[in-house]
Amino acid sequence: MEDIEDTEDTRYEAVRSRDARFDGTFFFAVTTTGIYCRPSCPAVTPKRHNVRFHPTAAAAQQAGFRACRRCRPDTTPGSAEWNVRADAVARAMRLIADGVVDREGVAGLAGRLGYSARQIQRQLTAEVGAGPVALARAQRAHTARVLLRTTSLPITEVAFASGFASVRQFNDTIRAIYAATPTDLRAAPPAGRRPATPARPRPTAPGQGTRTPSADGTGIPCAGIPLRLAHRGPHQSTALFDVLAAEAVPGVEELSGPRGRRTYRRTLRLPYGTGIAEVDERPGTGAGGRTAPAPGPPGGHPGGWLDARLHLTDPRDLTTAVQRLRRLLDLDADPYAVDERLGADERLAPLVAARPGLRSPGAADPEEFAIRALAGPTEAARLVHAYGKTLDAPHGTLTHLFPEPAALADADTGGPLRALATALADGAVRLDVGADRDEAEAALLALPGMDPRTVAEIRTRALGDPDVAPPDMPLPDAWRPWRSYALRHLGPATQSIRNPASTRSTG
Repeated sequence: MEDIEDTEDTRYEAVRSRDARFDGTFFFAVTTTGIYCRPSCPAVTPKRHNVRFHPTAAAAQQAGFRACRRCRPDTTPGSAEWNVRADAVARAMRLIADGVVDREGVAGLAGRLGYSARQIQRQLTAEVGAGPVALARAQRAHTARVLLRTTSLPITEVAFASGFASVRQFNDTIRAIYAATPTDLRAAPPAGRRPATPARPRPTAPGQGTRTPSADGTGIPCAGIPLRLAHRGPHQSTALFDVLAAEAVPGVEELSGPRGRRTYRRTLRLPYGTGIAEVDERPGTGAGGRTAPAPGPPGGHPGGWLDARLHLTDPRDLTTAVQRLRRLLDLDADPYAVDERLGADERLAPLVAARPGLRSPGAADPEEFAIRALAGPTEAARLVHAYGKTLDAPHGTLTHLFPEPAALADADTGGPLRALATALADGAVRLDVGADRDEAEAALLALPGMDPRTVAEIRTRALGDPDVAPPDMPLPDAWRPWRSYALRHLGPATQSIRNPASTRSTG
């Protein structure tokens, strides 16, 4: 009991100081107002005896609290804990965030984890205060709010695109969480100051998302679904965009603009259709566009968001597309915890001080990344144009989806690449967000032609493991559980580990 009280006292101090470092790690609710908030909420701090703490937004909603309109707690970054941990609860949280419950139900979630639905319900409720249905409901409500505020889709289409089973369920959930009807939510003015956004796009055919004509004649739509991808702490976007630029595969990815203000675009294969994702690199400014309090390296800013746009053939893919971008850009990381651990090391301290908040990029498509890691960039580009599906309409220089493993399993590729594609296609190797990392690594190592260095790269990027050390490069245990980030700080000395060679034998 004393430990619980100490923890809650610590959390209350975070609320009193409006400490944004804890946004997404817990939420607090106020019994006198019926509202729940993020720790950094700018509202007047409530009295301690009126405050209740919840590990997730879903838990607060299930307890009867509605989201604060000032701090919008449903838009906080996800908890970094679920990326660090590899147990069933963490894997379940990653799968729910990816939309598995909406697509496959609780039974599908349990089947992917190898547990019964009752076991998953019990474990999640005990640890995060809500079961899979409540967690998925909270996510659906957030998706619905985004679609209501950023598109002109009819409200009925928004309901089903968000994953709700009925319009009545949609209306009841929006009222319960936001204390407003869907119509009111769409009409409400934005909270706080925002940068100018494009005019509301016109919908295409039903179920085809949103699109406006190109204003500059490039053929690239100038609208879509605009998003702010929130992150905690500093984010070295320039360093991350440098990685994306070095790895970009023509036809699937492109970067445009000067360094420091680039736009990254790529194609996405999604459960219900396809998409084009765009993310803007941000200069060194603070949240809300304020200048950072102290100068730092290009691309670093203390908290805030990255501006993004999604062009989807089916709006039901919004949740999955957002999560894939978040994993690619490592937006749910806790840079405070990473920098504190690594900054205590004499070798890493000056590197961490020079680039606080350096991220370890993930992958937008784990299976695609595994194939690219084995094949190398040159061969990957050939595979795209030989076996990738052509987009119905080019988007600038984006013309293809990366080929699916099934398309490569019978293709004219080398033995190791064909073996990997076959294993991914038939499920012998699983790299989805709910995969067991140790089992996936063992299955990869059992394939012909898969060397430990490539497998380590796949584990780091495709499986999002923050604590990977290459087999031939011992790293201090003091850097655990952030050794993947340590390698990023070490930079050129480990480039051969972090970036596949331009050519790689697959024969």
